[in-house]
Amino acid sequence: MFQVGDKVFYPMHGAGVIEAMEEKEFLGEKHLYYVLNMLLKELNIMVPVEKMSALGIRKVVEADILENVLAALREGQRDTALNAAQRYKLHTEKMKSGDIYEQSEVIRDLVGMSKEKVLGTSDKVMLDNAQQLLISEIELVKDVDTEQATELLKQAVCPEEMSEIVP
Repeated sequence: MFQVGDKVFYPMHGAGVIEAMEEKEFLGEKHLYYVLNMLLKELNIMVPVEKMSALGIRKVVEADILENVLAALREGQRDTALNAAQRYKLHTEKMKSGDIYEQSEVIRDLVGMSKEKVLGTSDKVMLDNAQQLLISEIELVKDVDTEQATELLKQAVCPEEMSEIVP
């Protein structure tokens, strides 16, 4: 169970902090909710306590795991045999998983692809979303602001070429 003040990651929404627990009545039944303050879009989300794991919400990773993820951004091979539709489906599944390693593979693959050719619109959007989600987690793990987290990601992916890729 999570506690107020815990730093969490919500797949497709990014990192945030549990600000409070509130009991609300809905359709005559009382339910306990976590109030999550999300970094991206400065948004508060109420999530039923019993749905946290089903939604893939997890605590943010430890600093050593984040370092491993950042180091792995330049390693591994992407699957060049996938067409655009297959790649989009695979990347969407990885992003929804909430697994930081799988999310970083999306960034690695699309950045690698961008070095060979201009990314299509769906790939650009996917890359931007993946980067924003990882940046939000970097912010909470490293206790830095968005600008510093963005710079850490730039340095991890490719220090000499990343400036035009990461927003």
